[in-house]
Amino acid sequence: MRFSFDHKTVGRGYVYLSLCAAIIGTLLSLLMRWKLTWPDSSLPGLALLFGEAAPNGVISPELYLALLTMHGTLMVFFVLTVAPQHGFGNYLLPLQLGATEMAWPKLSVVSLAMAWAAFLMALAAFFVTGGAPTAGWTAYPTLSAVGAELNVPGLGAGMNVWLVSIALFCVASVLGALNFILTVLTRRAKDLPLMEMPLPCWAWFTSAAVSLVVFPVLLAACLLLLADRNLGASFFVPGGISGGEGVLGTHTGGSPLLWQHLFWFFGHPEVYIAILPGMGVVSHVLSVFARKPVFGYRAMVYSLFAIGFLGLLVWGHHMFTSGMNPNLTLAFSTLTLIIGVPSAVKTFNWLATLWGGRLWLTTPMLFAIGFVSIFVTGGLTGLILGQAALDVPLHDTYFVIAHFHLVMGVAAIFGLLTAVYFWFPKMCGRMMNETLGRLHFALTFMGVYAIFVPMHLLGIMGMPRRYAQFTEAGAPIYGFLADAPPLMLFITIAAFVTATAQLIFLFNFFWSIFKGATAPENPWGETTREWSEISVGDDELIGEAQDGLKGCG
Repeated sequence: MRFSFDHKTVGRGYVYLSLCAAIIGTLLSLLMRWKLTWPDSSLPGLALLFGEAAPNGVISPELYLALLTMHGTLMVFFVLTVAPQHGFGNYLLPLQLGATEMAWPKLSVVSLAMAWAAFLMALAAFFVTGGAPTAGWTAYPTLSAVGAELNVPGLGAGMNVWLVSIALFCVASVLGALNFILTVLTRRAKDLPLMEMPLPCWAWFTSAAVSLVVFPVLLAACLLLLADRNLGASFFVPGGISGGEGVLGTHTGGSPLLWQHLFWFFGHPEVYIAILPGMGVVSHVLSVFARKPVFGYRAMVYSLFAIGFLGLLVWGHHMFTSGMNPNLTLAFSTLTLIIGVPSAVKTFNWLATLWGGRLWLTTPMLFAIGFVSIFVTGGLTGLILGQAALDVPLHDTYFVIAHFHLVMGVAAIFGLLTAVYFWFPKMCGRMMNETLGRLHFALTFMGVYAIFVPMHLLGIMGMPRRYAQFTEAGAPIYGFLADAPPLMLFITIAAFVTATAQLIFLFNFFWSIFKGATAPENPWGETTREWSEISVGDDELIGEAQDGLKGCG
């Protein structure tokens, strides 16, 4: 068997991995919405697929939690991290730098293979004894650590498989991050100074630097939790945990809060690992289709650095409800507000780029403008949750779900779709259908607002997250949520309509690969290097890269 070490092939491999994960993750979310809206209804074939977890085709509370865990895992790790950074980054970074290959081509293939292995292992958690984990994608101890000992459904072998999957993904991400950083620093053409690189290159570089800092921390946390579960260690489990008939005497002196610190030191920067590439792509695309240079290029570069750096310092705002010292809450709250400054710089610069431009409203331009809208909308609620006094009553409600889905999920996906529609002609040599693209944008843009804006209202009502059921026989179970069912039904209908709209994209994507109109050499009138047939790099550098590729073969 012969592997291709070409960066374009590796990039496509990551894109197809994230596409598979996105389809599965979306289907899992629709099953969750079904359970929330019609909790006692039966779905044909569900019992065959999930066995005892779906008796008579009805989603059990345990299965709901497993769906929640795996939906979050697939979307956060295998979609939002993989496609914007590793998919388009591997494909386009060398081309935009004027190089012919990544710094370490073999390492790119190893990283891709490990990411696919991690993805398949994550899916395997559904099929091991006890089923997929039910501890949520954050896997909080002590539940995730001693659930198997307490006979909690979904916290046996499935939890171990999940932890190994995430550990593999962490290693793959670190290897990829090293490759990105070295490629920017050592494979750049000599006639391309750092401060003239396209903004997507800066975004991929910054995201890689953040990944290099935080993924080893999550890897260590997963290994420690595996030790707690399988070796009788007690890193995260305090002594004296009641275990049914007795006390679990094998654990002493651990701290569940240690996991939260380790996880969220990764978890909050992960938001920026997901969205920084989208910021770079959107900055580039807005400039192209406004027919003018991006406003404040240096400010855009420095704001990327500032967002990446400050993102490493604000993890504690996820822990305001953990009994944190008030002095620490003040520090984390202040830092959370400060990170809004470079984000605002980018937003104003995007608007200034559009102002006075000759706007060409192509599909990628529409998704880029949609990104700005959704990023601002989701970011405003982040300022609310950054205040401890407001976060405490809202923390475990649907208000938080709405916020992080808009910022981390939808905005990042809009950045990803901007990249797909913009670089599809380069990657496939054909054009995607503009009419279908515009229809896809309109339905998706309206759909995501219809889904997540009402969720803020549910959060203000006090609707708690992670609950599998709020109604019984059509009547609300909780009196304070008596007005919630109509909103929940509206959200579910909007979710199904929005998910159906993605079929337009899938059809357009795959149909265009084979039947789309042949793309002109430079369909957008671009000036960056990737649209040239031959990279305009340093001859000596290109020769070294070619020699390296011969060695790989």
